[in-house]
Amino acid sequence: MATKAKPTDEFRDHISTVDDQGKRIWVYPKKPKGKLYNYRKYVSYLLLALLFAGPFIKINGLPLLMLNVVERKFVIFGVLFWPQDFFILVLAFLTLVVFIILFTVVYGRVFCGWVCPQTIFMEMIFRRIEYAIEGDYTKQRALDKMPWNTEKILKKGSKIGVFLLISFLISNLFLAYIIGIDELKKVILDGPLEHKAGFGALLLFTGVFFWVFAWFREQVCTIVCPYGRLQGVMQDKKTVVVAYDYTRGEPRGKLRKNQERTEGDCIDCNQCVQVCPTGIDIRNGAQQLECINCTACIDACNDIMRMIDKPEGLIRYESEEALETGKKWTFFTNRVMGYTAVLAILLTALTTLLLTRDEAEATILRTPGQLYQKAENGQIKNLYNISVINKTNHEMPLTLKLLDKEGTIKVVGNTLILPAQGIVEGVFFAEIAQKELKGMNSEIEIGVYNGEELITSTDTKFLGPAN
Repeated sequence: MATKAKPTDEFRDHISTVDDQGKRIWVYPKKPKGKLYNYRKYVSYLLLALLFAGPFIKINGLPLLMLNVVERKFVIFGVLFWPQDFFILVLAFLTLVVFIILFTVVYGRVFCGWVCPQTIFMEMIFRRIEYAIEGDYTKQRALDKMPWNTEKILKKGSKIGVFLLISFLISNLFLAYIIGIDELKKVILDGPLEHKAGFGALLLFTGVFFWVFAWFREQVCTIVCPYGRLQGVMQDKKTVVVAYDYTRGEPRGKLRKNQERTEGDCIDCNQCVQVCPTGIDIRNGAQQLECINCTACIDACNDIMRMIDKPEGLIRYESEEALETGKKWTFFTNRVMGYTAVLAILLTALTTLLLTRDEAEATILRTPGQLYQKAENGQIKNLYNISVINKTNHEMPLTLKLLDKEGTIKVVGNTLILPAQGIVEGVFFAEIAQKELKGMNSEIEIGVYNGEELITSTDTKFLGPAN
């Protein structure tokens, strides 16, 4: 009869990839296989296809996603955002953070194992190339210990060459999300001498990606990633994670032929440890810092359970509370409902702001150092500077009208033409009858029109004589 023996927490005192002397332990994970791994491959291929197609997809002439930090221009799902929309971007960021917290509270680090770009690139591209060139984990370990010879030079050289090529392709992809695919084409077609900054960025990104995927690897998840560090405060015993059922598996013991088994279902084969890409032993306990919930250990354990005629699920998705008490996992906890309510409020506010957002934004200020003037018809004139930002991808001829007072607006010089995704600046006179004014400083509202369509309006001060 298996006895209930919960693992100790001694493993939490150190990182699995660092030895007692503080030196790195290089991880050689066994090539995974199984149902969940196949599902992960399908999800990864779909996400990779979307990622590489993203820069080429345009909505209303704008890219699907572009985060141009240099020009402070951001496009999200074909909607153009300028620094003036900063509050909307902040609200969107807060909404995303709350969603991530809610998702983590319920499902743990499923994002890390199934959706995270670091995991997808590492496990589904670079690691698989490594398996193809160097072989499985035993052959990789032997190759690293082997003295430099023709075989080692060819295999290591081929791997480095392919890794550099893929890192270069990924750097082009990420640069396309920053400056846009059209600008990236110019950088490529015009040559590096014409775009030294862009080409330098490509080389820098290439070096960073190569370093991450060829050397730093799982340490991104265990040391650098803030999400991995924060999971401990976001998860609780009700969170569903990849967990080892110690009630069923302990005490573990080797399987011996023709011997009556008195131990638990775990036969201490270490297959779950050998396939782990971060080098941990899932049997140490749930919610380990290094565990990215990739499910490789589930597939490996299920494979062994089938071989020894034991039920699958010794390692499975489960909450720690369910493992301890045997109770069925419940979704609607007080914590989950609280986060859901906050998320609903943020989504409502964000949706309202996006639906009521103007196509353009105008800034109108009285010209500094200028007093009011009296026109020949007795009206009072004020001189203004105007700056209008276009949040769309089409050009707009602009006209200005007073909305709340009788009067006229005369633009100085040429007609205001607002370029697509651009800014136009100009100067105009506003003329208002003195009877319309209240005191020396009156507030007026000016509308900016594209043809007959009011695209935005703004308030400003109008200086006049004292009554």
